[in-house]
Amino acid sequence: MHDAVRRIHESAHLLREESPKNDDGGKLTEKTVRVLKESGGVRLLQSKEFGGYEEHPNEFFEWVRTVAQYSPSAGWIAGVVGVHPWEVALMDPRLQEEIYGEDPDVWTASPYAPMGRAKPVEGGYLFTGEWPYSTGTDYCDWIILGGIVTDEEGNISNPPDMRHFVLPRADYEIVDGTWNVMGLSGTGSKNVRMTDSFVPEYRVVSAMRMINGEYYDERQDGHPLYAMSFGATFATAITSGTLGIARGALDAYREYMQSRVSVAGIVAKVDPFQQEALAEAEADLAAGISHIEVWTDRMYQKSLAGERVTQAERLEFRRDQVRAVNRVIDSVDKVFKLAGSAAVWTDKPLERFWRDLHAGASHICNIHDTAYTSWANFEFQTGVPVNTMH
Repeated sequence: MHDAVRRIHESAHLLREESPKNDDGGKLTEKTVRVLKESGGVRLLQSKEFGGYEEHPNEFFEWVRTVAQYSPSAGWIAGVVGVHPWEVALMDPRLQEEIYGEDPDVWTASPYAPMGRAKPVEGGYLFTGEWPYSTGTDYCDWIILGGIVTDEEGNISNPPDMRHFVLPRADYEIVDGTWNVMGLSGTGSKNVRMTDSFVPEYRVVSAMRMINGEYYDERQDGHPLYAMSFGATFATAITSGTLGIARGALDAYREYMQSRVSVAGIVAKVDPFQQEALAEAEADLAAGISHIEVWTDRMYQKSLAGERVTQAERLEFRRDQVRAVNRVIDSVDKVFKLAGSAAVWTDKPLERFWRDLHAGASHICNIHDTAYTSWANFEFQTGVPVNTMH
């Protein structure tokens, strides 16, 4: 067990206690943020040159699951914010120095949706746009945003030139009142926006070149960790948060079963229907985690051997990853339905875990349709374009 994971387990009581407060405040509490930073988990994929650990990605994914087990919104932030140092490690060293030079625990937000428009100017771009879903943004000093480069008149090329733009906190605005949701409310995933913020060229990378691993090819002195697939690494960070929430939901159900007796006198812990549902859910969760860890290690070992993960492997991984997480969600749903009417009360953790789990299930990385069809179209060479994010 990595020390970062151990520290989270040691802080389980505090994380559970603060979790409802995260939801009530619409962002993490200061105590929760302190636990995450002191554990060192956000630095697990960060470059050693800038204060990180460059650990096996499975260590990071276990840390994310563990945080989410005790505090769903904190676990979601752990995955989203914690995966960003992996990409930053592939960017210009000048930018890495700006972000981590004075404090290696600085957090970077996102999102990557290409909703911004960047007009070329001397030395960089004037960047304008508004983005929803900037997870954990209140505690982040930098942000990575997706955008499209235009010409001087604002026209977009075909195909569009999609890039990732990195900006410091002073160059964008967090829009209050833009995160009103049924689940994961503690993530504070608010909108961010700016108008004509200048982004120098060295703080910009090509989205497609990042996805295709070309930035690692340019930096052969980097750790093989950074030869991993961008799509697989980011998607697994999301899935890890989701599976961690499922773990917390099953923990809450187990505790509930210990004392639950229905109005009909059925003792939950000896009810064969509830026993069966819990057994299936536990098995599905264990299988999902194991499947994803095996896949991640397979890709990591290829990177260590100097080989590259192929597009076919990336698509197969995404097929298996979304199947694993959706199977777990279905199993938790079955358990929830058997929990009785008491499970819908907001003063019980099971209700909150269920809401947060379904909020997480809506993330594009957990949606199966494009993952399945992209795999099938590539497998059968149908000629239908494959989603390039996979």
